Amino acid sequence: METSPNKTTELIIIGGGFAGITLIKKLKNKHVNITLFDKFNFHTFQPLLYQVATGGLQSNSIGIPFRKIFKKYKNFHFRMEEINEVDTDNNLVKTQAGSYRYDLLVIATGSEPNYFGNNNISANSISLKNINDALSLRSTVFKEFENALFKINVEEKKVLLNFVIVGGGPTGVEIAGALAELKRHIIPKEYPELNPDLMNIHLVQAGNRILENMSENASNKALQYLKKMGVLIKLNTLVKDFDGVKILFGNGEMLEAATLIWTGGAKGSLIQGINNKSVAGNRYLVDEFNLIIGYGNIYALGDIASMITSEYPKGYPMIAPVAIQQAKILAINLIDRSKNKQPVKFYYHHIGSMATIGRNKAVADIFSLKFHGVFAWYIWMFLHLFGLIGFKNKFFVLIDWIWSYFTYEKSFQLIINPLIKKFRKNL
Repeated sequence: METSPNKTTELIIIGGGFAGITLIKKLKNKHVNITLFDKFNFHTFQPLLYQVATGGLQSNSIGIPFRKIFKKYKNFHFRMEEINEVDTDNNLVKTQAGSYRYDLLVIATGSEPNYFGNNNISANSISLKNINDALSLRSTVFKEFENALFKINVEEKKVLLNFVIVGGGPTGVEIAGALAELKRHIIPKEYPELNPDLMNIHLVQAGNRILENMSENASNKALQYLKKMGVLIKLNTLVKDFDGVKILFGNGEMLEAATLIWTGGAKGSLIQGINNKSVAGNRYLVDEFNLIIGYGNIYALGDIASMITSEYPKGYPMIAPVAIQQAKILAINLIDRSKNKQPVKFYYHHIGSMATIGRNKAVADIFSLKFHGVFAWYIWMFLHLFGLIGFKNKFFVLIDWIWSYFTYEKSFQLIINPLIKKFRKNL
């Protein structure tokens, strides 16, 4: 923050995900004027989106307004706007409401689904990147249960109750486990006219194992759990096309399903105005200080940033711990910059990874230790509960988890018609 003692640095942050809010917290009431831009007015705790999508949590339990988080910050401002373009020559960000000047710019826009150019899959599938997606998926799932009751033909019922998840990472695995629990516990109790055996959950993975970024032990245990829960798993399988009813796999096989859930890839949410030479693989190339290559006052954090190292030749993984750690180091460097101190280089400290598959079932790799089963599930719950912002959110999530555990119920099954995907053909 190269500025005179009497001049406040204008810092604009684009994106209120894990990186954005961490950076703001670390710069609380410092000699910098912060303006956060986001298309939503709240932060979303994304790791629990799948529970909103399957009726286990209400959406406001994992979302909290930015103004509530930072209400005691004297140097914080929020604008609910999407950034159309960055004018790097004049240090301006452009929105529909006008242009805003910055001294320093931090791009933390996160990621969006990567459909690898397949327009049919993009148009006809459901992703899970924000609360709108989660509510859309929830409404779609429970509406398909209702639709199946009208069908006399068993094959037509099966199509409506075929749920295909593309992508065997943590999100795909967690959705598959949650849907399997709906099949086992919710359909028999709340849809007694519906035969639960007609519902099938398919998990499709392009690689040779699920949870590829975790240990083989975690991958194998997760596979065992899912199979025991009745999830049908296809490994080494690509999805080539989906027209809303028929799914075409890379090996030529075809499956009819009403719902395809896409967790099969992500790419950075780029903004116009940054030189293409600073972009690789839909992410901004950054140096060891998270400065975008070619710029002296524009930083990128989290999923949108690609920091190439010998250990990570394609950049650090697109996960929350990376974003949080980068934001903490950048905050230190921005404070030290005003004092003419040398900046600190960023090094990612990988603590571990985990995924939950369902009740009493989870896998966790923490440092060199491997856990699975009930103990891993408790670790997963504790860390996710701790990660939520606000006592109220923590309290209500804990209450919902306890209620669900002892009653085997999902409390939030409202079908909101405008949020149901309109792509499916009549069946």
